Amino acid sequence: MSGGVYGGDEVGALVFDIGSFSVRAGYAGEDCPKADFPTTVGFLSHDESAMELDGDKDKKAGKVYYIDTNSLHVPRENTEVVSPLKNGMIEDWDCFQAILDHTYNKHIKSDPNLHPVLMSEAPWNTRAKREKLTELMFEHYSIPAFFLCKTAVLTAFANGRSTGLVLDSGATHTTAIPVHDGYILQQGIVKSPLAGDFISMQCRELFQEMNIEIIPPYMIAAKEAVREGAPPNWKKKEKLPPVSKSWHNYMCNEVIQDFQASVLQVSDSPYDEQLPRLAGFRYPNGGGLSGNTMLGVGHVVTTSIGMCDIDIRPGLYGSVIVTGGTTLLQGFTDRLNRELSQKTPPSMRLKLIASNSTMERRFSPWIGGSILASLGTFQQMWISKQEYEEGGKQCVERKCP
Repeated sequence: MSGGVYGGDEVGALVFDIGSFSVRAGYAGEDCPKADFPTTVGFLSHDESAMELDGDKDKKAGKVYYIDTNSLHVPRENTEVVSPLKNGMIEDWDCFQAILDHTYNKHIKSDPNLHPVLMSEAPWNTRAKREKLTELMFEHYSIPAFFLCKTAVLTAFANGRSTGLVLDSGATHTTAIPVHDGYILQQGIVKSPLAGDFISMQCRELFQEMNIEIIPPYMIAAKEAVREGAPPNWKKKEKLPPVSKSWHNYMCNEVIQDFQASVLQVSDSPYDEQLPRLAGFRYPNGGGLSGNTMLGVGHVVTTSIGMCDIDIRPGLYGSVIVTGGTTLLQGFTDRLNRELSQKTPPSMRLKLIASNSTMERRFSPWIGGSILASLGTFQQMWISKQEYEEGGKQCVERKCP
């Protein structure tokens, strides 16, 4: 890129990290994202959208999207919930664009054409989707410069490493991704569906078996305390609109996710041994539960390292970086450390890197992007608008490994 094509230093670059669970966006150089809201959006496709004028709406080609927590939480008739991503990659481009529009208008509050954009992507993203995204950013948003970077590479940078094994457990999957000198080793990627959504599903089944009804807050009008220790009586709201099944399920899932975050813990021992019991969680309507859960991710890590060249395995065992919201379950890292210690070859030194900060664990790809996009040495890495106009969308394959 010819130097200073877009005026690198004067304007703040933006970093977008759009995951299956939430959208993180903000200015490079800051320590946490400005925006953090659900990737799931409410979607109204019927003719009612012409009559509806309430709420925080993002229109796209005759469709109406309800984006961000406050807007999504309002019970409305016929509103389905959808996600623009499938398997970590963009599937619904209209919906994805509505999320970007919302982020620019409500959180960044600045014109897209003023800011270069660094965006994270799944390590298995396809060439066609990368090119389409590059085209969207330059043609529709007229941004001055663009860069795409794999989430695992950004996580490694956020933890001060350019080589390591990134174990990322998010909403839809748990993945082990080997990174060597800032590049991903595709042959070593190992994915497991055992992640946040899977645990939510297990919890839901457990509640059904125990006849515990999940009552999301939108249905509750009031709670009145009874005697001490007894669950409170709660009154159901009258006149609730007939909501869609997908929206109601989404609201129930939020209650389950609160439960997961506050009560669940990873068992100390594998399936066949006694699992500890958990108790003490109260639902919005006052119900409670005792139950248990477990996770086995050690083999995902060892399988991944085993698929990499023998010379770089010490570097991977010596830097196992734990990231993603699901890794915040109580006992997750202790259990992983114990499992890996048993499986690590005696000639290797094992080191688990897991930040104690919830924010760093949840936002690590965003934080890595924030560090990267504000480095002086990174400024010649951008795909400038000029380069895009000369070389077309194909330049993303060449410039962004």
